[in-house]
Amino acid sequence: MYRIMLCCSAGMSTSMLVRKMEEAAAQQGLAVEINAFGVAEFDEQFSRYQVVLLGPQVKYMLQSLTEKTAGQNIPVQPIDMMDYGMQRGDKVLDFALSLIAAANEKAVL
Repeated sequence: MYRIMLCCSAGMSTSMLVRKMEEAAAQQGLAVEINAFGVAEFDEQFSRYQVVLLGPQVKYMLQSLTEKTAGQNIPVQPIDMMDYGMQRGDKVLDFALSLIAAANEKAVL
C-alpha cells in the first residue's frame, strides 16, 4: 500500500484533491492511503507516510519541512500549481508514486 500525505495551510483545500487521487488510484487498481493535513500537524503525521506533497500555499516551507524528514527517507515536494488548481488527481498521484519509487531506489543503494 502506498501512503501519501498532502499538506496545506489547514488541510481543507487539499481534501478535494485527495478524493481525485483516490479515484485515479482505484482506476489503476492501486492500494493507497492518502490523507490531507494542515501544516500544524506535520510533525506528528509525516513519519506514517512514504511521501509528503505540499499545497502551493505552503511550498515556501519546503526547506524547513524537508529538514525534518531528512533522516527518514521521506521525500517532501510541492505539488505542481497547475495540477493543484485543475485538481488533476491522476497527475499528482503519478508524481507521488515517482517520488516514492525514487526514495526506495535511494534506500537500496
